[in-house]
Amino acid sequence: MEGLGVLEEMGELTRRGEPFALATVVWRQSPSSSQPGARAIITAGGELHGWIGGACAEPVVISEAQHVMEEGTARLLLLGTPEQFGAAVPDGMTVIPISCQSEGALEVYIEPVLPVPHLVIVGDSPMTRTLASLAGALGWRTDLIRGPDFTSEAADGRSMIVVATQGHDDEDVLERAAAAWPAYLGLVGSRRRGATVLGYLADRGVPRDQLDRVRVPAGLDLGPTTHQEIAVAVLAELVQLRASGALPGPYERRPATESARQAGPEGGRPAARPALVTDPVCGMAVSAGSSRPVPYEGTDYYFCCAGCRQAFEQDPDAYLKRETRC
Repeated sequence: MEGLGVLEEMGELTRRGEPFALATVVWRQSPSSSQPGARAIITAGGELHGWIGGACAEPVVISEAQHVMEEGTARLLLLGTPEQFGAAVPDGMTVIPISCQSEGALEVYIEPVLPVPHLVIVGDSPMTRTLASLAGALGWRTDLIRGPDFTSEAADGRSMIVVATQGHDDEDVLERAAAAWPAYLGLVGSRRRGATVLGYLADRGVPRDQLDRVRVPAGLDLGPTTHQEIAVAVLAELVQLRASGALPGPYERRPATESARQAGPEGGRPAARPALVTDPVCGMAVSAGSSRPVPYEGTDYYFCCAGCRQAFEQDPDAYLKRETRC
């Protein structure tokens, strides 16, 4: 994938609200196989789509891209050997030694592309319309859905759901909302009404751990307020929770269902970043599992290329002893 394919993939990930990083080659030293302007997308799960270089650069770029997504801060990498750059490296640039047989080098800019907060408002009233307008002014992705039209598929583990159906099928809507396992689920209404709705759902068999996550009433307690002021109170609570870290950031993901919560990483947090290990021959960082390992004395060793693997197989102790002395 390259060129328009990368742009199309960016659009698709953005539409789905998936975090990713964009890596762009801004400089190369011949004979590197990449070219300035080459781009690749790295997903939260560590998949690389596009082209930024060969086996020397990819594992490092993937690992650094996942750091960039976690931190939300762009990073400029200089990939090569320290001898190639010496004291000429500008401040703010991250130098990562790699030892490609081509002796090329790359400068790669990695920037995070993180989804904006996703708010799903269920109901049709002056309050819901005011809340949607306020959230839109913050740049949040906002869906305003009538109660009968709402389904669990409208949200995921990063979404915030506010149910404001005002007595119109509150129980059914809240049950569907809870099944989405959103990051936040609030019911607009009095404590008494909320207790009645939650009690009914508990009697109907809705799992207690889903119901315990429902905030009733949704929003900060501002005392007697108008419908429009309730919208302000709800948005203020969401902003407060996000600022305090009580809601997941754009990179963190939560399971969409209880079965996914128990099953493991799919549908939950991003897959763990590939482990980087050191090629014992050239000292380059390589991704464990990216190539066929060579087992030796109970340890698997990985290599950046066939040449390093062959050299190691001929005399493992020569490289392992050198590694121990260092």
